[in-house]
Amino acid sequence: MSQQASAAARPAEAGAVQPRGFILWFTGMSGAGKSTLSTALRRRLEGAHSVEVLDGDEVRTFLSRGLGFTKPDREENIRRIGYVARVLARHRVAVISAAISPYRDSRNEVRRLATEAGIPFVEVYAKASLDALVHRDVKGLYKKALAGEIPHFTGVSDPYEPPESPEITVYTDSETVEQSVERILATLRQQGLTAQH
Repeated sequence: MSQQASAAARPAEAGAVQPRGFILWFTGMSGAGKSTLSTALRRRLEGAHSVEVLDGDEVRTFLSRGLGFTKPDREENIRRIGYVARVLARHRVAVISAAISPYRDSRNEVRRLATEAGIPFVEVYAKASLDALVHRDVKGLYKKALAGEIPHFTGVSDPYEPPESPEITVYTDSETVEQSVERILATLRQQGLTAQH
């Protein structure tokens, strides 16, 4: 056996157990901190897990190009993210989805399909007041939406349906990123999904 092959075999011989895959599903309005928290969580989890982040903007560019922002298109976008997340999680990847996912039924469908596949699903509601989102809006999107210049803008001209019973709610207009990350990690530890501290 080559030295490289021997090294690759050692963890299994030592009885090491690979972490279980799961889906950590962020939902929240634009600018609520989903991407920021996802990046911070990835850094914390990478030592013990294979981690992939499915960021809403990147998915729109590479997986859901051509879909608009009507309700059917938004629902299709979430179905696609959910499908990719399940495929990855089945291979023991910790999947972090960071998309607005404004409709409760779509999120519940993703949860149901994950649960049926035996994949743990943890919903994280990144909550912030509209005033806070408008204040921190570096792209000026809320200002344009409030002026009627952007149609189908979630939380202004399109609905956002908050989750009714997420596993955890983080208050990104009053907590630091570090505080929110610690609370999310604590939830994952309670569910036996990570040992990361």
